[in-house]
Amino acid sequence: MGYGRNSTMRSGDYLEGMLNDYVGGRSKTKAPKSASTKFVAALTCLQFFFAVYATFLLYYMGPSIDLRTKPDFTWATRIAQQWKQLMITPHVMGHYQDAASSLIQEEIQATIPSQVCENEKIDFMQKKSNDVKMIKFKRELYDEVLDFQSKNIGTETLEELMAMKSKWDLKGPNRPKITVLLNHFKRKTLCAQLDSLLQQTLPFHHVWVLSFGSPNEVSLRRIVESYNDSRISFISSTYDFKYYGRFQMALQTEADLVYIVDDDMIPGRKMLQILAHVAGTDKYKNSVLGSIGRILPFRQKDFTFPSYRKFRSKEAGLYLPDPAYDITVDKIVQVDFLSSSWFLSAELVKTLFIETPFTFSTGEDLHLSYQLQKYRNAGSFVLPVDPKDKETWGDSEHRLAYVSETTVIFKDIVQVRDDQWWKALSTGYVTQWAAMYPQKVDALFYAHSVDEVKALAPLLEKFRSTVGKKAYIVVSGGNFCTCEDAATALKWPLLVCKERRFKIFDLAIGALSGVSNSEAPVIQAVYSSMKGLIKIHNPSVVITVNDIDPNVKKALKMASETNANNTTLVLYQGLQFLKFFGWLICVQQHCQVDEATIRLVGSFDWPHGPKTLRRRIIQGGLIRAVSESWYPSSDDDFGLLLEDDIEVSPYYYLWIKYALLSYYYDPQVSLPQLSSISLYTPRLVEVVKERPKWNATEFFKRIHPNTPYLHQLPCSWGAVFFPKHWREFYVYMNMRFTENAKENPVQIPRSRTNGWQASWKKFLIDMMYLRGYVSLYPNFPQQASFSTNHMEPGAHISAKDNVVKHKKEDFEVPLLKEDFRSFLPGMKMPPASKLPSLNLFNQPVSLKGLKAAGAKLGQDVLRCDNATELVVVDHATGLPHSCSKF
Repeated sequence: MGYGRNSTMRSGDYLEGMLNDYVGGRSKTKAPKSASTKFVAALTCLQFFFAVYATFLLYYMGPSIDLRTKPDFTWATRIAQQWKQLMITPHVMGHYQDAASSLIQEEIQATIPSQVCENEKIDFMQKKSNDVKMIKFKRELYDEVLDFQSKNIGTETLEELMAMKSKWDLKGPNRPKITVLLNHFKRKTLCAQLDSLLQQTLPFHHVWVLSFGSPNEVSLRRIVESYNDSRISFISSTYDFKYYGRFQMALQTEADLVYIVDDDMIPGRKMLQILAHVAGTDKYKNSVLGSIGRILPFRQKDFTFPSYRKFRSKEAGLYLPDPAYDITVDKIVQVDFLSSSWFLSAELVKTLFIETPFTFSTGEDLHLSYQLQKYRNAGSFVLPVDPKDKETWGDSEHRLAYVSETTVIFKDIVQVRDDQWWKALSTGYVTQWAAMYPQKVDALFYAHSVDEVKALAPLLEKFRSTVGKKAYIVVSGGNFCTCEDAATALKWPLLVCKERRFKIFDLAIGALSGVSNSEAPVIQAVYSSMKGLIKIHNPSVVITVNDIDPNVKKALKMASETNANNTTLVLYQGLQFLKFFGWLICVQQHCQVDEATIRLVGSFDWPHGPKTLRRRIIQGGLIRAVSESWYPSSDDDFGLLLEDDIEVSPYYYLWIKYALLSYYYDPQVSLPQLSSISLYTPRLVEVVKERPKWNATEFFKRIHPNTPYLHQLPCSWGAVFFPKHWREFYVYMNMRFTENAKENPVQIPRSRTNGWQASWKKFLIDMMYLRGYVSLYPNFPQQASFSTNHMEPGAHISAKDNVVKHKKEDFEVPLLKEDFRSFLPGMKMPPASKLPSLNLFNQPVSLKGLKAAGAKLGQDVLRCDNATELVVVDHATGLPHSCSKF
C-alpha cells in the first residue's frame, strides 16, 4: 500500500510518523502531540549526557591533572549504556558509539606524552683515541691552560663554586626567573629535555620550544601540547632563522636569566640550580656559562696559526670536555667560546648584536663570546662537574653533543669557522693563547684611509727592515680602507690578507657602523678593537698620521691609555719630523731680558702642546733658574732642560722617545739607577784638573763603536730628567745648599766639582755619586749628538772669575742630521744589561761598583753602613726615609 504525505500535516507529525514506522514496523494511531513530546525529551537527555561528559573531559584537561597516567572514563560508559535504550535502536546506537569512541580515544592519545614522544637512537659507543701522541698533546695543553688560569684568575671545583656567595637562592624571595629556549630541527630529544627540565631542583620560569623551518614542526607542536603545561610554549616559523634566531627570541624574555640549549643537550636535574648559583656570584656574574667549550688555536713555530680542525697538532686548540682523550672538566675553565648551551643574564644577550656577524650561517657561538669580551669584558666559562653525579652534568648524554661537534668536518664549514675566529683575533679578541703568551712589538701603525697607509709606509718599512724590530699595521676596513687596499698601497702580496699570520689587521669598522652619520660607531669600533690589539701585542708606540680624523685620534688615545704597559700614541708627519703629542714648552725669561726677546717668545707658536711663559722680577741666579724651572706633576712627566745657547738635532725627540720606551717604560726592563737621558756627547773629562780629551767611539770600540753608555756624570747641555730622581734632587739640594762651596759636607776624592760655586750641577753630581745613579749618553761617529753647545758667554763661559779656558772645538759637536738607528748595535737599543757604565772619572765600573763607591764615601744626608747600604727615598715626595742594602 502506498504512502503519501498530506499537505496539511505538520512537519513534526510527518517526522514522527516516519520514526514510528521505522521503529515499530507498522502504523499506529496515536495523538500527534504525545509522540512529539517524547522525541524532544530524548534529544534533551542526549544533549545533557554530552554536556556532563564534556564537563568532566575539560576537568581532566586542566593543568592540575597529570595526563601521563591514562584517565578512567568507565563511569561515563556505564551511564551511556543505561540511556542508550531510551534514545535509539541497538544497531543505530552502536554505529554512533563506535564513531564517538574512536574520536574520544584519538583525543585522549594526543594529550599523552608517552604516546607522541620519540627517542633519539644512540647505538654507538663513545669515541676513544688510542693515539699516544695526540693524547700527550691534548693533556699537556690542557694542563698548561689550567696552570696559567689557576695562577692568574683562580679556578674552582664544583664544590668550591657552590660554596661561594650568590645573589640567587633556591628558595626564598631571591629565586631567579629562568627562561629556557630549546631550538629543534630534526633531532628526537625534545621529550627527554622537557622531562629533565620539569624535574629540575630549581624550577624554570618558562620554556620556549622553537621550530624554525623544521620539517618536524607538526610532531614538535604535538609533543609540547601533550605536556599541557602553561609554562611551556611552542614558537614556530616556516622561515629558518638558523642559529641566531634563538638569541633573537631571547631578547624578548622578561626573565632574569636565559638558558639556551641545543637539541643535543639533555641537562641533569641540578643544572639550573648550579648555573644560577654561579651566575649570581660576584666573580662570574658578568660571564656566559656552559658545559662544552673550545680553546682556539695557538701560534705555531712558523708564526702562523693552524686550523682549529688540524689533526695531530697541539696548537690546534682544545675541545672541552673531550672524552676521546679522557679530559674531564673538574675545575671551572675559561674558554674562547662555548658550544651547545649558553647560560647568561638576559641583559648580556643584547651584546651579540652590536656588530654584524661574520656570517649568519654558522659561528654564533664564537661571535657571542667575542662580542661579550670586546664590549662587556665578559668571559666564557665551562663549568666543572661531579663525575660521580650525572645530575650535575649539562649534557647527561655526552655522546650526542660529541658526535655533533666531531662530525663537522665539511671543508667549507671548517673554512668559514677558521676565517671567523681569525677575524676575531685580528680585531682584538684576547684568546687564551693571547692571554698566556702576551706579545711585545715595537709599534702598531694605524691608518684610517689608503692615503694614510701611503703616508705611514716609509716609517713602517724602516721598522720592518730593522733587525730585531717588529711592527704591524692596523687599517679601518669597511668602506674606509680594506686589508687588500693597504696591501696594494704597501706593495705587499694580497696573500697577506688570507694567511693566518700577523701583518695587517683589518678592523672591518663598517660591521659596526653600517650606514650612519654619527661619529659614535666609528669611535666605539676603533677604540674597542685597538684596545684588544694593544693588550695582545703590547706595542711601545701606536703611530698614526698627525692630521687623522679627530674622533679617531680620540679613540686611539683612549685605547693607548688603557694598556698597563704604557703604550704611547705618536703622531707622525714624515721621517724628518715627529709631532710631540702632549708635550709642553716652558720658556723662562731673565729679569733683564730685552724687548726683542720678549716679542719673540710671545709670538712663538708651539703646536705640540701648551706653552707657558715665566718671567722673573729679581734675578735668581743659575741655580734657581734651573732647579725651579720645572717640577714633575706625575711619574710620566719628564723635563727637557735646554739653556739658551743649546741647539738640538731634528732627531732629538726620536732619541728621547726611543730611550724612554727602551729603558723606562718597557715592563721587562728594570734600571732604577737611570736618572736622565743626555742629548750631548762630551769630548772632555771635565771633573779632573787636567780635563783630558775623551772619545767614546774609540773607548768602546771593542764592545761596539757606537753603543750608548751609562755615565755617572749628569749632562747640563741638553738632557731629559726623570720625575722620581728630580724630586729626590730637589729635596737633596734644599738640604745641602750652601753659599760657600767649601762648607759643603760632600767632598768627592780627586773631583774638580768640590770647588764649583753657584752650580746646580755640582749638587746633582754629589747626589748621583752618593746613590749610584747614572745618565744615558749617545755615542755616534765624530761624536755627533742630538744637542750642541755654541759656547755663548754666560754665568760660566767667559765669566771674569773663571780661570778655566773654554775652547769652542772642545765643546761644540756636530748635530745628527740623519736617522741614527743604523749606527746602533744590531740597529736597535742594546738590552739594559749590555749597556757599559762609567764612573764620574770616565773609568769603567759596574753599577754595583758605583753604589759601593757612594756608600764608602758615607757623606749622604743619612748615616748608613759604609760598606753595604745606601739612602732610600720616597719617590712620591723625594724625602729620604731609611737605609737599604744594595
